[in-house]
Amino acid sequence: MSTESNTIMDFEKARIRVEQLTKEINYHNNLYYNQDNPEISDFEYDMLLRELESLEDEFPMLVTVDSPTQNVGGNAGEKFSQVVHTVRMESLHDSFSHNELKDFDRKVREVVENPFYVVEPKFDGLSVSCEYENGVLVRGSTRGDGNVGEDITDNIITIKSLPKRLKKAPEFLEVRGEVYMSDENFLKLLKYQEENEEKPFKNPRNAAAGSLRQKNSKITAKRNLDIFIFNIQQVQGVELTSHKNSLDYLTELGFPTAPFYNRYDNIDDVINEIERINQIRGTLGFPIDGAVVKVDDFSQRELLGSTAKFPKWAEAYKYPPEEKPTKLLDIEINVGRTGALTPVGIFEPVFLSGTTVSRAVLHNEDFIKEKDIRIGDTVIIRKAGEIIPEVVALKEHGANTKEFKFPNTCPSCGGPVSRDKDEAALRCTNTECPAQLLRHLIHFVSRDAMDIEGLGPAVLEQLVESRLVESPVDLYRLTYFDVLTLEGKAEKSAINLIDSIERSKGRELYRLIFALGIRHIGQKAAKLLCEHFLTIENIINAKVEDYTSIDGFGEIMAESITEYFSHWDSIKLINELKSCGVKMPALEKKAVDDKLKGLTFVLTGTLPTLKRSEASKMIEDAGGKTSSSVSKKTSYVVAGEEAGSKLTKAQTLGINIITEAELMKMLK
Repeated sequence: MSTESNTIMDFEKARIRVEQLTKEINYHNNLYYNQDNPEISDFEYDMLLRELESLEDEFPMLVTVDSPTQNVGGNAGEKFSQVVHTVRMESLHDSFSHNELKDFDRKVREVVENPFYVVEPKFDGLSVSCEYENGVLVRGSTRGDGNVGEDITDNIITIKSLPKRLKKAPEFLEVRGEVYMSDENFLKLLKYQEENEEKPFKNPRNAAAGSLRQKNSKITAKRNLDIFIFNIQQVQGVELTSHKNSLDYLTELGFPTAPFYNRYDNIDDVINEIERINQIRGTLGFPIDGAVVKVDDFSQRELLGSTAKFPKWAEAYKYPPEEKPTKLLDIEINVGRTGALTPVGIFEPVFLSGTTVSRAVLHNEDFIKEKDIRIGDTVIIRKAGEIIPEVVALKEHGANTKEFKFPNTCPSCGGPVSRDKDEAALRCTNTECPAQLLRHLIHFVSRDAMDIEGLGPAVLEQLVESRLVESPVDLYRLTYFDVLTLEGKAEKSAINLIDSIERSKGRELYRLIFALGIRHIGQKAAKLLCEHFLTIENIINAKVEDYTSIDGFGEIMAESITEYFSHWDSIKLINELKSCGVKMPALEKKAVDDKLKGLTFVLTGTLPTLKRSEASKMIEDAGGKTSSSVSKKTSYVVAGEEAGSKLTKAQTLGINIITEAELMKMLK
């Protein structure tokens, strides 16, 4: 076969592989950037992108304008209004070896003389822009595809560490930062999700991104997000000549900047600093996935320029995930609030990403079988997002390994266990199971449920162990003297706890429904039930078809609540709570008003007399709907002062634009 034929075959193979990689990377980009729900690790994604880059380097004719190597992976979704970035929010090219960093340095020195580099941590969160006018925060937006992002102003102002007003500020300032969730807050969120058997976030980055892109800013506020500001996108009235000067200036203005950023004149010192950061990354308290190297001098940056996707004056060094082998010594079973049996691996302790790891969740029976994991095996473990230990793979079977078999009875109460056909989890079916009881009580008294202050897990555990509480209703039978018998409870704290329990009797009905811990019924579903049925009696007596008639209420939720109230124990609990004085107040039926039925409104800018929340309520009470983003489905945009991008988009789409006064006329 001729050389020309071989070349054609190589090109055809490369073309097919490039198409496959493009499709696969775009799929993972959508999951990562737009849905905050990745299926593969960052390292696996980086390797796919690196393979595509190599093929495109070898066959430049295969590079297309929509290739993942030429574009930032995200885009502005429809959930929020769009923001066009005046200064493009670029991505960074990644290096994975010291030789690649030296190659970056060589290319820089081919263009400029004696460059200085600034090295700083590469934060692992969601990249955002924040705009200030005369020192006042006026807008926050996501990066999106680098050119167009999402307006998340309502959510970004909930971040306590981000200044809302600046002293001695320039006339206009746009900064770029990374919104993240600290290790401490991520672990708290995972604990809450575990206790409520919600699907947990896979890592702090997804938790931060998912929290920041909530339509309800109150949810964002509860997640305790933080931010680091690492760049000035544009500024009016201040002259800055270098990156380090700009970081110093940002710090003086009161922005949270990186805890360290150092300047070097040679690549060897840069590499040493990158390795130093790698050694301490597990102790920082916030997630990083690498380090960033930037040419310091702004005039040199101009000479270096950018590619279609990356600046040529910066490079990101990505740390590989730290993985280590260890021996699986045993598997324990934890019983969750709804009876789910979760296997937990017990390992020989191993030091990983800054801490000693000896336990990790093994998810479920299917996970153990698929990986063929046995007690006594050597497995590979790592920390997902540098935080949560997880088993990656089986390394090798041990000499005398033992296959793990899930118990046929609950390890806590001895009751029978079963597996639903559509779920991977086994569940204890005994409603009086002690392990379920404690977790159920923790949920029952939580802030979003009955909100009983002073009843933390430790106190509840004492109450269960002393047999003072065997069901939620027993909380309302506790006396001052019962509480005094608990270890560490003084007179004052006993009085406060009884008062807190008494106050909880008057909570809204939806809180009680949520507190019952019915599978698949979260706080939002509980509110929908109460708004539709108005009383606890109506909820109990409804049928599956009654539940599914509610907009936003699915069949699984309907079947779950029907099954819950089909048990006599559930009805007995409701009746006993009533007899103890829990109010279960009925809701008043709203007057039917359908003046605006079938119409969707978007509110933008500052209205003359109404707050946006007040206008939204008036629209919804009149049968209309409100949305946070403008689309072809929008009926009217109600525009006030400084309406911004939503108004521009409405004008582009030809949507009716009205004033507050015109809205009031429609309502009358």
